[in-house]
Amino acid sequence: MDNAEVKTVPSGNKGEAMKNFVAGAIGGVCCVAVGHPFDLVKVRMQTLSASSGPPPFTGTFDCLLKTARAEGIRGVYRGVTAPLVAVTPIFAVNFWGYEMGQQFVRYFDKESDHNKPLTLTQLIIAGSLSSLPTTLITAPSERIKCVMQVQANLDKGAATANRSMMSFAKEIYKESGIRGIFKGTGATLLRDAPGCAVYFGSYEFFKKELCRLQSVDPSELSPGISLTAGGLAGMFMWSVVLPIDVLKSRFQTSPEGMYKGMGDVYRHLIREEGYGALFKGVGPAMIRAFPANAAVFLGVEVTKKAWDNFLG
Repeated sequence: MDNAEVKTVPSGNKGEAMKNFVAGAIGGVCCVAVGHPFDLVKVRMQTLSASSGPPPFTGTFDCLLKTARAEGIRGVYRGVTAPLVAVTPIFAVNFWGYEMGQQFVRYFDKESDHNKPLTLTQLIIAGSLSSLPTTLITAPSERIKCVMQVQANLDKGAATANRSMMSFAKEIYKESGIRGIFKGTGATLLRDAPGCAVYFGSYEFFKKELCRLQSVDPSELSPGISLTAGGLAGMFMWSVVLPIDVLKSRFQTSPEGMYKGMGDVYRHLIREEGYGALFKGVGPAMIRAFPANAAVFLGVEVTKKAWDNFLG
């Protein structure tokens, strides 16, 4: 009896895992296309130090406009190569990890009926677990992206206009080796573990509530519900992880040896700039969060529906 159960459950789950892997990849491309300009602004604002003089930007849209005027559309999408190249595995692994996290939760919940939906708490745990494999790809990608964006901030884009992601990666590797490429991995996991828990948990919550309010069967999810639930999930996530993201950006773009760790970054930041500095970049982060994550989940849900229709 137990052997029969072990044989039947993985078979269906492998298909679900692959479906989520492909859907996550497509959702990630949608995210970068919509959200990267605001991500660039967020990083530039977060990494401006008070000791470097008056900030060159008065706010989110001022930074975006000045970047566009000085560097053109290429400047607005500066550093996009790193997340775009990495985005397929990052989001693919993230959504695959979420599906595997759900399987993991079901496996250890011996009393759970595998045909019943997981509780919100179980989905939050599964979301947090999805950050573990994803961080191995996210950390080096964000390290390179942040260095590219901040370097353009320092030299006004002139010297970095034609530099590729690979050239920055080679430079980092030459200076610090593989440890330099993966600098900030712990900080990235510290951000993404609670972030993914909130991200997937809030999406499932809002999706369920919107379906209930509109008397819609979750299996017949409309684009409007996907967009709204996904956008709200993104905003909730960033409201939780933004202070950690500020510290991560400072740590990943700092010269070697400047900080001993995230705790040291925190102490320096609070001493020099106050607690308000933990929320630097809140404008672009929140403005980006809704459309970018709405695009993610719309891309994911459309892909999953197409998968079921053509390959199910």
